Amino acid sequence: MTAAESGRVSADAGAAAGREALRIEGLWKSFGRLDVLRSIDLSVGQHEVVCLIGASGSGKSTLLRCIDLLEPVDAGRIVIEGEEITARGVDVDAIRRHIGIVFQAFNLFPHMNVLRNVTLAPRKVLRLGRAEAEGRAMELLSRFGLADKVLEYPDRLSGGQQQRVAIVRALAMKPDLLLLDEVTSALDPELVAEVLDVIRDLAASGMTMVIATHEMSFARDIADRVCFLDEGRILEQGPPSVIFSEPRQERTRQFLDRIIRAGRL
Repeated sequence: MTAAESGRVSADAGAAAGREALRIEGLWKSFGRLDVLRSIDLSVGQHEVVCLIGASGSGKSTLLRCIDLLEPVDAGRIVIEGEEITARGVDVDAIRRHIGIVFQAFNLFPHMNVLRNVTLAPRKVLRLGRAEAEGRAMELLSRFGLADKVLEYPDRLSGGQQQRVAIVRALAMKPDLLLLDEVTSALDPELVAEVLDVIRDLAASGMTMVIATHEMSFARDIADRVCFLDEGRILEQGPPSVIFSEPRQERTRQFLDRIIRAGRL
């Protein structure tokens, strides 16, 4: 069985476990002459957590940006809960209401306090009243240990607190799918744990997530499935116990060997 064939088998098996939340078929994305994503096939079932691993430049972040339609795709299809979001005439803004994305940089509005950062989109996009939006925000902020920070501005928060606020801001829209793009890479090592704890809590609650991460131990612990990307392709995917212990592809083994030598797994 080729790597591509094994990837398709694993993708279909993952979605078969429950109702399909996301399906990507034959996705290509290029910047000029550089093919960043090449024939990506991926299925994600509802409540499934899929971690994307691979070297920098392998296409993980671009894949997440394509799923959220922040980057137009050159070929292929993306289907969210049965609706093709790459079809012509699709209301992109309406689609994004159901997808949350959190980036490496916190991207909080510096002139707004935490409460306004979290309530802005629900009030402007979902047209929630102030009381409902603030009630939703306070519930989430309390859940993630930020209730005492509601009136603080981003520059008064630690990096870990800012990233937790960014995650809360995404959750305030009640997304069906949450995309996390290297959300710990900009943090000091001592702040990483508090953000990873938030993500563990979300996974335990059943949130469907696709996570690009360099935190191999975290991916091994939290993921239902791990996808190894190399040069814009999903070279191999499967349960963490298989990918991290018995990878089939030589390139995957080389990548993990370097991670192990660096003490990161």
